[in-house]
Amino acid sequence: MPANWNIDSWKSRPASQQPSYLDPQELNEVLAALRLLPPLVTSWEVDSLKQQLAKAQAGEAWLLQGGDCAESLDDCQSESIASKLKVLLQMSLVLIFGSGQRIVRLGRIAGQYAKPRSSDTESRDGQTLPSYRGDLINRAPFSTDHRRNDPQLLLRGYERSALTLNFIRALSEGGFADLHHTENWKLTFVEDRPEFERYRELVNSLGDALKFIDAISAKPIAELGRVDFFTSHEALHLDYEQSLTRESVRGTGWYNLGTHFPWIGERTRSITGAHVEMLRGIRNPIGIKIGPTAKPEEVVDLVRLLNPENEPGRVTLIHRVGQGKVETILPALIEAIQDCRSQVLWVCDPMHGNTVSTTSGQKTRRFDDVLAELRSAFAVHRSCGSRLGGVHLELTGEDVTECVGGSSGLTEDDLHTAYNTHCDPRLNYEQAMEIAFSIANEIKPF
Repeated sequence: MPANWNIDSWKSRPASQQPSYLDPQELNEVLAALRLLPPLVTSWEVDSLKQQLAKAQAGEAWLLQGGDCAESLDDCQSESIASKLKVLLQMSLVLIFGSGQRIVRLGRIAGQYAKPRSSDTESRDGQTLPSYRGDLINRAPFSTDHRRNDPQLLLRGYERSALTLNFIRALSEGGFADLHHTENWKLTFVEDRPEFERYRELVNSLGDALKFIDAISAKPIAELGRVDFFTSHEALHLDYEQSLTRESVRGTGWYNLGTHFPWIGERTRSITGAHVEMLRGIRNPIGIKIGPTAKPEEVVDLVRLLNPENEPGRVTLIHRVGQGKVETILPALIEAIQDCRSQVLWVCDPMHGNTVSTTSGQKTRRFDDVLAELRSAFAVHRSCGSRLGGVHLELTGEDVTECVGGSSGLTEDDLHTAYNTHCDPRLNYEQAMEIAFSIANEIKPF
């Protein structure tokens, strides 16, 4: 256990982005119930992910992290979950062909139910209500009833996370991810899309390779029939995160067993804050979102605090500085980490620094900005003698129109067609696959 840390020590630190509840007793009763429920993941799974992230850090694997901006309790449906997995599996197959490396698959799924907000309240037509903070806390419709912070939603979030994880595990182990049967990964609406044609060509090449491997192998290769699929979410609601943080039965320390990979957001990464204090005591691998205001010395101090033993795979730095700022901000951050010899995995989030508003006030992202930040990040890491080891994307398996641009040429006029997100705009199938092919070109062996 880290020095001066215990399961409650975060409560002595300033805690931002925490909801307030009208009935503290009801909240305490819900938290007591959560503490008695089984964990969602195991410490063995968490340790396995850390080992795989250490390989990505060493250049032997690549991290693909993606999923919803904010999950909805109502979307805990088999088709919705399977669609997200299909997109990530198709993207990972493109990356495997591009890099010849193992791909670590990490979903923003089974727990991404809380969102930070820039304001505690929202006003419409003269009425002011609490901001929507994700389905773990309140609901999106703009009404007094829906926007009330409801402790019972913590239980609903836990239950939906458990159901989602159960289905993911069943798919991963039950043949859904078998490379011999990539037809399982097909999305019904993409048959005539250009990016799917490129993917189909890749699958045909894979089929020939698998026939050769099967012919020379004495027995089936397990890795071709299943995949590891890990979960992640922003560790935002600290009472909820604490209720699922348990001491390992193996005596190896404390783990957040509500997810494999919790991350600290740009708004909650204060080195003296409660979120950093909570996460520094757990054994999970941890992500830290790094925005354009981050100072190199601040990032170094965070990494040292969260990884005092300089353990490979422990800390992932997810930079999200915005297109046009990468060349001016990222080099100093990389050089500071190199100078202190800290072990980190570098990942690019090209989404969050590129959110803009249309003339009508609707949030969107320009695909060209997303792609430009990603390409610039690759270039800067190479020039600094560093390595970009992963990507963090907000995407969906639905046929949405939330980000403009891409091969289909979506414009602002198209956004109303299928703008389904409650929070930030997500990449659709074509845009996500276009990103995958672009990454494959960057990481292919020379």
